[in-house]
Amino acid sequence: MKRILLPAGGAVLATGLLAAGLAGTAQADAKITDEVLASQAKAAEILDFWTKSNNAALKQASAYHWDSKDVTKVVSKGGYSPDGKPGSTAPIGEEKKSAVKTQNVNLPKTIGKVFFEGRDGNLYWCSGTSIQSNYRNLVATAGHCVYDVSGNAEVVSRWVFVPGYYEGKTPYGVYVGKQAFTHYDFDVYEDFDRDYAFVTVYNGIGGTLNKPKQVTKAEFEAYKGDKDVKQTQVSFDEYKKGRLDPKTTEYYSVDPGSRAQKVGPDYPGAVVEKKEVSKRDWWRAPVGKANGAKYGEPETVSVTKREYYAYSGPGEKNVDRAGNYTITRYYVQQWYKPGTEFKFLRTDYYIIVHEVKDAGRLGDVVGGQGFAWNQPTGKYVRTFGYPYGKHPDGSKPYTGKTPKWCYGKTGAKTTQAAKYKVEEHVSLKCAVTGGYDGGPWLFKYSNAKRLGYVNGVTSLLYDADGNDRWDHISSPYFDGETAAVYNAAKNVWSGQITPMPK
Repeated sequence: MKRILLPAGGAVLATGLLAAGLAGTAQADAKITDEVLASQAKAAEILDFWTKSNNAALKQASAYHWDSKDVTKVVSKGGYSPDGKPGSTAPIGEEKKSAVKTQNVNLPKTIGKVFFEGRDGNLYWCSGTSIQSNYRNLVATAGHCVYDVSGNAEVVSRWVFVPGYYEGKTPYGVYVGKQAFTHYDFDVYEDFDRDYAFVTVYNGIGGTLNKPKQVTKAEFEAYKGDKDVKQTQVSFDEYKKGRLDPKTTEYYSVDPGSRAQKVGPDYPGAVVEKKEVSKRDWWRAPVGKANGAKYGEPETVSVTKREYYAYSGPGEKNVDRAGNYTITRYYVQQWYKPGTEFKFLRTDYYIIVHEVKDAGRLGDVVGGQGFAWNQPTGKYVRTFGYPYGKHPDGSKPYTGKTPKWCYGKTGAKTTQAAKYKVEEHVSLKCAVTGGYDGGPWLFKYSNAKRLGYVNGVTSLLYDADGNDRWDHISSPYFDGETAAVYNAAKNVWSGQITPMPK
C-alpha cells in the first residue's frame, strides 16, 4: 500500500470526520479531505443554471476527457497488498428481488451523469452512481470529476448528479452536490492512486420544469428571466373587438403580408386571376393566354333590385319588361406571382417559470449500490458509464446519449502511469472513451436486482497495444483508506434545497 510522505515538519489538516463508525475500516493515519460544493442558498442558483431554458446547459456540456498525449504507455508489475481484511456494505433499492438468469444486461437505475463547470469556464460531464449511505444521499465518482487537477486541485463549480440522464431528460430529478469527500493525497498531491470521490447531494428536484406562464405585456417587459412571445391568427371580429378595448388594444395587430406581383403567363408558379372590365374593353381584348386577353365568355346573372342599384362596376345592367334585373360582367386575364394574404394577429406574452417539487432522497428514488474494499483482483466486474470522446486516432464511436458497459476480470498486477503518480491501479480491458470517467466498477453485480458493490471507479484510459485507440481502463485499488473516506461521507446528512426555486 503506497504512502505519500509529507514534507519535513508538515502536518495533516484534521477534518473532524473520522468519528465513530470508521472502526475496522479506517487506518490510523488515513487522510480525508472534505470540501463544501454548495450551500443551500447556492444550490437553488445551481439548479436554476442547469435546468433553465429546457435544460439547455445540460445539453451543452461535453464529455470530460484526457488529451491522448497525457497518458503514457502503462507498465504492470507486482501485485496488490490489501491493508486489512476484505469488507463490504450491502446495496439498497431492489435487494429483495430474486436472481434470474438472463442474457441481456439490465442497466442499473443508480448510474447517471455528473455535470460541472470547470475552472476554464467550460461545462463538462463525467459518469457516476448512487451508492449506499446512512442518509441515502451519496454519489461515487472519480476524484478528477470533483477536483480540477489543472486548477491547483480546486473543487469544480455547479456540480450536479442526474441519474438516468438521456438527451436533456432528467427522469429521476437533478441532485445538487453539497459536500465532496476524497483522500488527502489526491486533493493535495494529485495522486491518482486516490482518484475517487464520494459526494453528498441534496434531495433531488423533479416535476415540471420550464413551464410558460402568460402575463401582461408590462410584466413581460419587466421580467429578467427566460420569456417567450407567441402570435396567433384571429378573426376580424376578435381583432376589431380587441382594438376597441383599451386594455387589449396593443395586443392586436395586422400582418399586411406581401402583395401579389404581376408576371407573364410563363412565369413558374404563376396563377391567373380575372379582372372585370367594360364591354367595350372586353370586345377589344385578344383571345389567348396573354395578360389582358379575354377570360372566358361574359357572365350574366340575375340579381335583386337592391343588388342591381348597388352595383357600380364596369359591366352592363339590364331590366326587362317583366321586371327581372340582371347584370352582365366582362373579364380579362391577369397573371400573378402569388403573394401572402394579410392576417389579423393577437400577441400573447409568457415568462418561463420553474414549477418543481422535491423528488426526495437519491437512494429512495433510484436505490444505491453497495461498497466493497480490500477485495482480491482477478475477479469479474461490470463497469458502466457514458463514453463520448474521441480515440487518439480521431475516431468517435460513441454518442454519449446512453450508458455503455464492459465486463471482465480485473488485472492481477498493479498498473503504473508516472505522469499521474499511478503505482497501484487496477486494470480492465474495455475500449471506451472520455465521459466514461467516474463510472462505477461493480463487483458481484446482480443482473436481476441491478445491484452490486462499487469496488472501483474509472480513472484513466489507456492505449495498451499502441494502435491509437483506447483499449483499457483503470481504477484506484479500493482499500481500507478508501473505506475511511467512504464511511466519513456516508454519515453526513444533506437535506432539501431551500428556498425552493420559483
